[in-house]
Amino acid sequence: MSTLSRKQQTQKRHRRLRRHLNGTSDRPRLAVFRSNNHIYAQVIDDAAQATLCAASTLDKDLRSSLESSASCDASVAVGQLLATRAIAKGIQQVVFDRGGNLYHGRVKALADAAREAGLQF
Repeated sequence: MSTLSRKQQTQKRHRRLRRHLNGTSDRPRLAVFRSNNHIYAQVIDDAAQATLCAASTLDKDLRSSLESSASCDASVAVGQLLATRAIAKGIQQVVFDRGGNLYHGRVKALADAAREAGLQF
């Protein structure tokens, strides 16, 4: 019996999630990718196969103001920035795709910040 690596476990969870999640033009998908050093979020319309807006800890708007790019504070800033960009494009409701990660820590902080900034999940 072979054991799966952490990356393989995350990929398996993500495939399982994506069977049920689908972004439409009315309600696009907010996809989160978390690496050891950064966090990335995109609002995606799967029907048109287009990214509507995105934010990450690598953005010039955030990079200088963040003390660490791998913290919950950085995730909160990314969530707020993404929500303001999405609302500016007229997007109010999204479907949350946690990317196979557990809904905890940095992923949860990003989601909570996006909700507080005005996005509805």
